[in-house]
Amino acid sequence: AKRIALLTAVFGLVATSMALASSGARDYGWQLTPTPTDATARFRGASAVSEETAWVSGWQGTGAALEGKVLRTTNRGASWQSVGPPGALGLQFRDIEAFDANTAVIMSIGETADAFRMYRTTNGGQTWTLTFQNTEPTAFYDCMAFFDKHRGLALSDPINGRFRILATNDGGRSWQIVDAAMPPALPGEFAFAASGQCLTVACGRDAWFGTGGDAVARVFHSDDRGRTWTVANTPIRSLSSGGISALAFRDPRHGIAVGSDFAPGAASVDTLALTNDGGATWQL
Repeated sequence: AKRIALLTAVFGLVATSMALASSGARDYGWQLTPTPTDATARFRGASAVSEETAWVSGWQGTGAALEGKVLRTTNRGASWQSVGPPGALGLQFRDIEAFDANTAVIMSIGETADAFRMYRTTNGGQTWTLTFQNTEPTAFYDCMAFFDKHRGLALSDPINGRFRILATNDGGRSWQIVDAAMPPALPGEFAFAASGQCLTVACGRDAWFGTGGDAVARVFHSDDRGRTWTVANTPIRSLSSGGISALAFRDPRHGIAVGSDFAPGAASVDTLALTNDGGATWQL
């Protein structure tokens, strides 16, 4: 299920040939306007850094022609430039974290273990540096999140019964496996590489990630930048093709979790929950 092309419309950018840009605040809320990208791509990651500049990531093509894709706009979505790294055949750029118009980090997945990679650019995508390439055969990296322009985390599905955390303290120039105090994973539990939002952070220290795949959808929480974790059950429906796909917190206490059943034709029920105690308890 974790390899299914997942759509998370609430948090992720989900379009095949156009991106969405805000046209400004109205009395009744935000209005979204489609902006053509001239790319036949599936976008999964989005990162807006100002009113003018945003980055999106994904892939285009299928089979042997599948290739990772990164686009950037610096004029509020009026036009988009293809700025992805060369040599991206077979890669899907499932998550992107940008810091300004020049600096961004992308995360790829693929059908082989070494396709899980991190790239970084500091010149608007003119050149990219490979900063991490997975060597663990059983790893499956789903998403990443940054506390600030220096410190960030990335999440892998369980390895030897526990989720794995990568950390960077230099803006994604290097990544290290965290020897984290992590509760055991359930036998069928995993995270969703959907919109780059299965892992989220708030206020410089707190991090959360959501899961599915087993009998219960759970949220893991760390208040020390990923070194120690606790876990809580949620009432969101969990099964082999469903669970929590995205999280967001406005502060260390108030958050939202969303999910779905991604099996074709399946009805999605019990897919949104809220917390007001930092993820210790959740209500539909």
